Amino acid sequence: MATVDETARRLSEIQRLKVSRDTPLSQHTRFAIGGPASILVEAPDAVSFVSALQIARSSGLNYVVIGGGTNLIVSDDGFCGVVLKPTAHRIAIDDTQVTADAGAVLQDLVDTTIDRGLQGLETMTGIPGSTGAAVYGNAGAYGHSISERVTAVEFFDGSDVRRIDNAACQFRYRESIFKRHKDWIIFTTDLKLTPADSAVLRAAADKILAVRNAKYPPTMKCAGSIFKNFLLAELPASVAAQVPATSIIEGKVPSAWFLERVGAKGMREGGILVADYHANLIYNAGDGTARELKTLIGELKRRVRDRFGIEVEEEVQYVGCEPR
Repeated sequence: MATVDETARRLSEIQRLKVSRDTPLSQHTRFAIGGPASILVEAPDAVSFVSALQIARSSGLNYVVIGGGTNLIVSDDGFCGVVLKPTAHRIAIDDTQVTADAGAVLQDLVDTTIDRGLQGLETMTGIPGSTGAAVYGNAGAYGHSISERVTAVEFFDGSDVRRIDNAACQFRYRESIFKRHKDWIIFTTDLKLTPADSAVLRAAADKILAVRNAKYPPTMKCAGSIFKNFLLAELPASVAAQVPATSIIEGKVPSAWFLERVGAKGMREGGILVADYHANLIYNAGDGTARELKTLIGELKRRVRDRFGIEVEEEVQYVGCEPR
């Protein structure tokens, strides 16, 4: 196994890579939580990323790939190994066809398409994170998901760069094939949008953004909703029967409905709090730790399990630590 020093030296020899040592990952997560990475590598293009990944693999050190850090919970001890972060952020538009690099900020993609009079992504305004992460988790809001507009995804499968169509991505609610193949790294995504009036799209997006910012202030250290909502059809009949029709939204039951009934609102674990106005919003009040965050998530999961016999599932991903 290569040493950290040797691996960092080899990575530094690759042109265009930004290589840093002992960088706090709290600087790269929206929770602002996480200890240092032994090596952090920021790759601005696919070629340099693949070269860095090959070095990380051959080193024998642990390695992980991250995006914008919106949905990451990183251990207080950090990550002992190599953290790889693709940073390519190109957005290209040809008529109604849009191609976005994985590192493109999702809000930039939304704003760019609205400005060009292209409909299809405006309901995702205000969702934090990168485009690659949005495709990975099939992000969405207000009854729409990014999968509705994806036509193809180019990615690295560990050996080769491949391209697959929408069907092959196996999109489901907050799921994709990329979640089941965590070694597959998204490079670019093609989307097909629809011509529309830019002013109308902007007005709709501004209304959504106002609602979202009231619920999830941009300065709040959180990942938005912490748990996935439930598909009504997949709930046990005995549980589904308890949910009032007024709480069912487009065939989904908000996790917040279950969390409210187990006393989630206002709960606190050290510097980590559940909002007193939204049971599915957990945030770092300023000095929270990953340990506290994991403890609170674990307690909420236990309460829902004990009361309803179902599992609430996190939308967040863990780095350097295991879920509770």
